[in-house]
Amino acid sequence: MADQWQEAFDHAVAVARKAGKVVRDALQNEVKVMHKSSSVDLVTKTDQKVEKLIIASVKEKFPTHSFIGEESVAEGHKCELTDNPTWIIDPIDGTTNFVHGFPFIAVSIGFAEKINKCVLQLEFGVVYSCVEDKMYTGQRGKGAYCDGVQLNVSALKEINHSIILSELGSNRDTIVVNKIFSTMQKILCIPVHGIRGCGTAATNMCMVASGAAEAFFEIGIHCWDIAAGAAIVREAGGVVFDVDGKQKQKSFLWFGYRCIEQYEKLWS
Repeated sequence: MADQWQEAFDHAVAVARKAGKVVRDALQNEVKVMHKSSSVDLVTKTDQKVEKLIIASVKEKFPTHSFIGEESVAEGHKCELTDNPTWIIDPIDGTTNFVHGFPFIAVSIGFAEKINKCVLQLEFGVVYSCVEDKMYTGQRGKGAYCDGVQLNVSALKEINHSIILSELGSNRDTIVVNKIFSTMQKILCIPVHGIRGCGTAATNMCMVASGAAEAFFEIGIHCWDIAAGAAIVREAGGVVFDVDGKQKQKSFLWFGYRCIEQYEKLWS
């Protein structure tokens, strides 16, 4: 049976690669930095340019589809899932990395449809690591891949032998920062082998999908940060949890792995 979303997936891969070239070219020039919610919540003209490029390209080919884009929401557009097939876009995941030339920068494109009023189904995810020139993909029921090589999450079952990925976010409120470090302390003292972070949620999730790390979690994350990565992790054999152990997407997320039965140690 033909995949009704194959054409959309192929287009997502093509436009992500095109967007990645725009990002790489911009890295050669001076980056003009602006701010959103705070002095460390950064946005650039390139973020906005890349999102407009992706949306314009998709609209031309799929005029009835809808969009949720990080920069569009920042400009006042609603962040809502309609009954239309929806593209969930982070044009530059890792904007701070981009500003500083730190080489983990991703174009993240997720694609979802509503099965009914309460159920969202991710059909595919595309994460293009621009500087590395690596294309991560996941299609529902078809597996996850990086440049054509199939991905599988880590087979490790003992959490104390694991590497956990996380990020600090852009909120510098003392209470929030203390909570983040308190959680990291709990994780380190399980103990685990270490905590790492690429500076981009999408790339972190691809690291989980590829088996390079066992898990990723982050506080205060948004749908455009995770939609593509969630599709890829799931197709690589991983799971996506909130802190209550439910497989859904909230503001505080746990991106799981095979040693699921031990993950509650992080929150006890």
